[in-house]
Amino acid sequence: MKSIIPVPLPRQPYEVMVATDGIDHLGTWLVGGETPLVKPGQKLLLVSNPAIFKHYGDRVVAALSQVGYAVETCLLPAGERYKTLKSIQKIYAAALAFHLERKSAMVALGGGVIGDMTGFAAATWLRGISVVQVPTSLLAMVDASIGGKTGVNHPQGKNLIGAFHQPRLVVIDPLVLKTLPAREFRAGMAEVIKYGVIWDKQLFAMLEAAPRLDQYRYVSDELLHAILTRSCQAKADVVSQDEKEAGLRAILNYGHTIGHAVESLMHYRGVNHGEAVAIGMVAAGAIAVRLNLWDQSLAARQLALLQKTSLPTQIPAGLALDDLLRALLSDKKVEAGRVNFILPESLGRVRLTDAVSDDVLRSVLMTMQATV
Repeated sequence: MKSIIPVPLPRQPYEVMVATDGIDHLGTWLVGGETPLVKPGQKLLLVSNPAIFKHYGDRVVAALSQVGYAVETCLLPAGERYKTLKSIQKIYAAALAFHLERKSAMVALGGGVIGDMTGFAAATWLRGISVVQVPTSLLAMVDASIGGKTGVNHPQGKNLIGAFHQPRLVVIDPLVLKTLPAREFRAGMAEVIKYGVIWDKQLFAMLEAAPRLDQYRYVSDELLHAILTRSCQAKADVVSQDEKEAGLRAILNYGHTIGHAVESLMHYRGVNHGEAVAIGMVAAGAIAVRLNLWDQSLAARQLALLQKTSLPTQIPAGLALDDLLRALLSDKKVEAGRVNFILPESLGRVRLTDAVSDDVLRSVLMTMQATV
């Protein structure tokens, strides 16, 4: 199966290729067409982590080398806590040692952390060189690899340092999910469910009809292809209308406001990004119900779908409510000291608002705090 999702941005349009064994065709797709995305003979810096490179690195290097690219690698530790400027310096050092030029490119082979860091390094090396995204986690496939958001974390908050830098190409190979840990697969499903709530009610219904969503092996090839293509299409639709989050694109942060605060307070340990987003979605749904924006039955359906995916739906025990509220004020979406929330109104439609009182917010978060 193969699908192509265009991202029709005015300055740099590109395509998302969803294809079985797609990583073996990466080089061909880069040089294909009348105008190669990256000219043959150029240097490519492949950035990955050791675990992913062990599984897929040789195949990607072979796919790039056989069409004439000169490939070097830079391996970084896996994990959100390594998404820092220190890791970016390692990419810069590799780029310098390999003499990357302005017509060179970086290739991100990995999950969202690798994709974000590689994209940021590419955006800032020589004031910007091309980057190609080859996501290997479900979360990165449906979210992080598309749209050009790149960056790293600051000790005081997630993704506070970054830049918009669109990829030249995104290649999604569903088969690489076979080696993805079940917990990481579930984390990606949180972002898929998000698209069902904010944009695509048919996707939401498809997920509800699925018998199981908590592991790759229980999801049919046909359903997985539909999940990937519909999620990527939703992201492309939004990004093509609002590339740099001036308005509509903010809806992609559904569940992320409280989710990012949870991640930051947990020091990116114990709760991964998708799990934090799931918690944030439950909170956003509950806030919307309190404000009479959303029906309780829809909040219950969202909760049931998250629970079917075995995602957490409560704030981790031990997180103090006051600390969580303070962390919310460090979110990059705060304006004039007020926190912006994306709240659902119906399946497929949400709104952005800063009209959430402290009383409502406190009340919702208190009901969601785990006791053990």
